[in-house]
Amino acid sequence: GRRMTHVEIKKVRDEPSSDDGVRLLVDRLWPRGVSKADAELDGHPKDVAPSTDLRKWFDHDPEKFHEFGDRYRAELDDNAAAQELAAELRDERPKQVTLLYGAKDEEHNHAIVLRDWLRDHL
Repeated sequence: GRRMTHVEIKKVRDEPSSDDGVRLLVDRLWPRGVSKADAELDGHPKDVAPSTDLRKWFDHDPEKFHEFGDRYRAELDDNAAAQELAAELRDERPKQVTLLYGAKDEEHNHAIVLRDWLRDHL
């Protein structure tokens, strides 16, 4: 049968773990103070991140998170890079993918939305 890929999220500053599987930084901008070596990335598909306009509109405001999620999902539906990432994961079927993000807020960030979107598209 088909093996499911588990998609999880984690702060880019958290210690890398062997359980992380494929580690992808999903922020458009490289997080300050994080070295490329420490991040142990397998990829940085920055074009799957929210548009600059959407990121600025959201501005990490928890009150806007629900609407941000709707707007970001709409962007992802139209985003060739996001479709490509989903297709790659469907083809390669890694056991685990960990989406890394730089935001401090663990409950209101784009990686949560992207994780859920990918889970729906795998």
